[in-house]
Amino acid sequence: MFNPFDRPALVLLVSLLSFWSSAWLGARVRAWRKSPDEESGEDFSLIVGGTLTLLGLIIGFTFSMAVGRYDQRKNYEEQEANAIGTEYARADLLPAGDAAKVRALLRSYLDQRILYYVTRDAQQLRQADKQTARLQSEMWSAVSTPALAQPTPVAALAVSGMNDVLNTQGYTQAAWWNRIPVGAWVLMIAIAIFANLLVGYSAKKRSALFLLILPVGLSITLFLIADIDSPRSGVIHVHPQNLESTSESLGPR
Repeated sequence: MFNPFDRPALVLLVSLLSFWSSAWLGARVRAWRKSPDEESGEDFSLIVGGTLTLLGLIIGFTFSMAVGRYDQRKNYEEQEANAIGTEYARADLLPAGDAAKVRALLRSYLDQRILYYVTRDAQQLRQADKQTARLQSEMWSAVSTPALAQPTPVAALAVSGMNDVLNTQGYTQAAWWNRIPVGAWVLMIAIAIFANLLVGYSAKKRSALFLLILPVGLSITLFLIADIDSPRSGVIHVHPQNLESTSESLGPR
């Protein structure tokens, strides 16, 4: 499903045009009307100030939501790397043949997890998801089979470690799906358009540069929020440095 907020550059362009058009329209409406008296002008300034304050609060909360979700994705990437590294070490608790199989599967699984973070191609991502699901089934079978054959506390540690590997992948997937709600975007953009309309109407001179200042600032802010909130688009991404470090620490294949 296409989500326009997954395209930070599109958000920047559309918001800039919308905000500047709103400010220009407000200035045109003021030009068509007679200048308000001093008392009504002061009241209108209070309305403009209150609207801008409300917009600033909403942008601040939305930015905080985006940063919180970004930090969550980083934390789960670290947890995935730790879980895989721990289970790789716990494979020694299994019989030699099963331990070698588990390690081989973990290496392949680690490659797929790194690919999940770095790929931007939708088809490659779907293929990685399929490979991940297949490897998870094989890894669980490789650990649970010898543990059921010899149910000892030592084997239970290997099973527990594999359970952590599978759980952290699910947490990561949930974190990548956890985005700023579309309704919050619509509300924020609607208030921003209204604020630019009021600012344009309150402008005594229809200066193109003056009417462009607020739209540019707001557009860049929304671009930054969309960039942080988009896991696979834009400039700011969660790089799997912990997973890559774990892959290097495992040594040559």
